Parts: sequence; C-alpha cells; structure tokens
Amino acid sequence: MDYILQHLTIIDITIYSIISLLFFFVLFRFHRKPYPPGPRGWPLIGIMLKMDQLTHRGLANLADKYGGLLHFRVGSIHMMVVSTPDVAREVLKVQDNIFSNRPSSVAIRYLTYGQSDMAFAHSGPLWKQMRTLCIMKLFSKKRAESWDSVRFEIDQFIQSISIHVGTDINLGEMVYGLTHDIVYRAAFGSTSSEEKEEFIKIMQDFSHLFGAFNIVDFLPFLHWIDPQGFKTKLPKARDGLDRYIDKIIDDHIRKEKVNDINKSGSDMVDELLVFYDDEANPGRSHIKDESMKFTRDNIKAIIMDVMFGGTETVAGVIEWAMAELLHSPEDLHRVQQELTNVVGLDRQVEEQDFENLTYLKCALKETLRLHPPVPLLFHENANTTTVTGYHVPAKSRIMINLWAIGRDKSSWTDPETFKPSRFLYDGAPNYKDGNFEFIPFGSGRRSCPGMQLGLYTVELALARLLHSFTWGLSGGMKSSDLDMSDTFGLAAPRATRLIAIPTPRLHCGLC
Repeated sequence: MDYILQHLTIIDITIYSIISLLFFFVLFRFHRKPYPPGPRGWPLIGIMLKMDQLTHRGLANLADKYGGLLHFRVGSIHMMVVSTPDVAREVLKVQDNIFSNRPSSVAIRYLTYGQSDMAFAHSGPLWKQMRTLCIMKLFSKKRAESWDSVRFEIDQFIQSISIHVGTDINLGEMVYGLTHDIVYRAAFGSTSSEEKEEFIKIMQDFSHLFGAFNIVDFLPFLHWIDPQGFKTKLPKARDGLDRYIDKIIDDHIRKEKVNDINKSGSDMVDELLVFYDDEANPGRSHIKDESMKFTRDNIKAIIMDVMFGGTETVAGVIEWAMAELLHSPEDLHRVQQELTNVVGLDRQVEEQDFENLTYLKCALKETLRLHPPVPLLFHENANTTTVTGYHVPAKSRIMINLWAIGRDKSSWTDPETFKPSRFLYDGAPNYKDGNFEFIPFGSGRRSCPGMQLGLYTVELALARLLHSFTWGLSGGMKSSDLDMSDTFGLAAPRATRLIAIPTPRLHCGLC
C-alpha cells in the first residue's frame, strides 16, 4: 500500500477522487426515489424564464400533462405542485406534520418582521399560540365585536346601494370597500375614512411586494447586487406600516391606562395587547397568560394578517358569487325564490334564516369550488420525504393548486360549469368533512383560522344583496356576454369589476 501511495501522482489522485465521487453520486441517485415528473429546465436557472406561466391555470395545464404531483426547479429551489385530491390528502393529512411549514422569501421575511406573524411563521410553539389566539379570541363567535362589525357594515353597505337603484353601480368596487370597512372596524374600532385610505395604500404596497418576483429568492448569490432594488423598496414599505400601527398601538395603550376600553368597546388591538410583553414598559399591565407572550412585532404582523385575510379574499368570493349568479339566470331566480319562500318580502333576511336557505348555501359552495379564496396554497416540508412514491427533498416549495382540485375531472361532473345543484344530494362535500376534492379553505394545521367569520360575512352580504334587490346587467348586456375571466394574484380576482343595476325588491323598502 505504501509503495502504491509513493508512486501515485497528484493527477492520479485527482482522477481517482473524481471517479469515486461519481460512483457515490450515481449510487445515491439510483438508490433514492425519483423526483416527480415535470418540465425540464436549464442548468442553474431551471424554468425561471417561464415564471409568468406558473399561474393557477398554467400549473393546472402542466398537471394535465405530468400528473397530480409534478416537479420542476426554479433556480436553487425545488417546486412541487399538488393538483389532485388524492395527493392533497397525502400532503395535508397523512404527512401534515412534515408539510406544515410556510416557505419564505426576502419580502416575506422582511415585511413580517422575520415571520413573526401567523400566516408565514413556521410551525412551532409561537405559531400555535398565535393560531389559538386568533381562533379563540379574534375570530370566535364569542367575540361579539367582530360579528357586530359585520352586521353594522353590511347594513350601511345595503343602504349605500339603495341610493343608486336603477343605475349602473360598480358592485365589485363597493364590495371591496365593504370588506375593508368590516375588517378595519373589527381591528381598530372605527372606520375613519382618512386613516382607512392610508392603511389601504399600505396594504396595497405590501400586496405588490409579496407577489413580486425577486430573482434573489431563487439565486441567492445575487443578494449583494440587489438587481431589482428590493433593499430600498422593502424598508420604505415597512416604515409606513410601522408609523401607522405603532401610533394605533400607543393610542390603545393610553386608552387602557385610563380604563376607557369598556366605555368604547374592545377591538382586535385591545385583545392582542392583553398578551403584549412590553419590555420597554414592564409596569404597563399584567399578562394574564404567562405561556402566551407577544412582542410588538408579533402584534403588528398579526394585524397585517387579519387585514390581508379579511379583505381581498372575502370580497373576491362575494363578487364571484354575484357574477356567477348573474351569468346563470336560472340559478339566480332559484336563489331569490328561495329567499321569498323562507323570508318573505316584508322583512330583511337575518342570521336565523340561514339554516333554511339551502340553495343559497349551495350557490356559495359552488362559487368556492370554482373560485377558492386563495387559488394556490404554499407549504414547505421540514424533512426529506416521499409522496406517492416520489422523492421530495427537505425545504421544497409545495404549491397546493386548490383551483385545479376544485375542477378535477375525476371528482366532478362537468367541472367547468357553475351548477349549485351538485351540492344538494346527501353526502355532498362540505367544508370540514375530510373530502379533499373540496377544500377551499385548505386543510390540516394550516387551514384558514378565520373560516367561520369569513363564511358568515359572505353569507350575510350575499343574502342581503339578493334579497334586497333584483339585479340586471349594464347596457342590456346578455348574461352569456358577462366577462368571467380572472387575473392571477393572491385571490385570483375577476379581470374586470362587476357592474350591475339594482332594483328594489322588498315591499318594505330595506326594512
């Protein structure tokens, strides 16, 4: 052995090392499971040049070609796309503990204070605390203030429409204004128009930055160059949120000091401050639950989550439901006839009527099947695993295409058609019955915590809109001519705002 080593040259050693490395690489490659099928990309950049095609529709087209679990790379990141109910069950139920993290980006990490919020935080003790708080305190029916905000703002919304009966109104724009008012009142206790407009602008800036393509996320070695100027854009946006919400938090702390909360009613900021561990002012108050402490950054990030989750997504569902019903006059007539039979035309529809409004609920479910609040859910796996026999390396970015799952041909008859009657039969899928062909709010640990409050908002707004007014299209347009296209974004909103003409329907005005 010594003789051999003495006579080996550096070149020989290098050649032997390369051969050994290749041998072990090939051995590993054949030993592990293969990646799922998918489009092949270029070295280093993967399919980065096709990023504009990776929408909910584009990914559904790829799934038709490659199957319910497909794989591709974008720069250094492995991307997996889930498009069928059986694969969704494997990821969101069978291996929920592995796939319960959220992927992050430069923008997400910065704008959420290092993922200090609930939506983007990795699964762990802090995330569990935040989720428990949101479900039990902020969105619970026991917190009457949130539900009162919904009822109050919808009443005002219907009143505002009544001023414009017989004329064209931008219903889509008005619905978005409604959801902003609801969430703003629930979160901050008021709907000051000047403050609200400022906050809407901040949220729009955040939404743009969250969704913007940043090449550094996929080619991290370009971070020092910052080719798209995110090092300037991100601090500017977060400074705006800091100034705005810090002022609101300080105002609420002052209100707390003078015991003015009960007089004015508590809002979400008050609820969060109960758990605020104020290191700068330890004598401010006593935290009721020592196991649950939030920093100021946690509180600001949770408020941002609530504003994002309760505005665009909820408004999008209401607008899509109205559009689908106007596009399908027979279903619109059937829903309104049900409202007449159950409620009558001499009073306004109320919460206790919902139980008997079966077809209205079916129409809402069908809307959620075709237009889920968020068409693509993003997950990340903590560990390397296998799914349906394929290799999924740790920290892969998993996209659950809810839009494609809701249109899966093996689960739904005539899946592209709006057909509320498909939900009438016994055993039809529901929101929480484990049927993975219908999961508009996600499933498992990362399912939407605000589902109950969001559904209540949509049901009440939709019922009041359909019960209070009859609806026609602008300029004598036929229902078949209504534009039903969408645009890619957080909530895949309609490509054009819905314009419609309301006419009074109730015998008692708005009752």
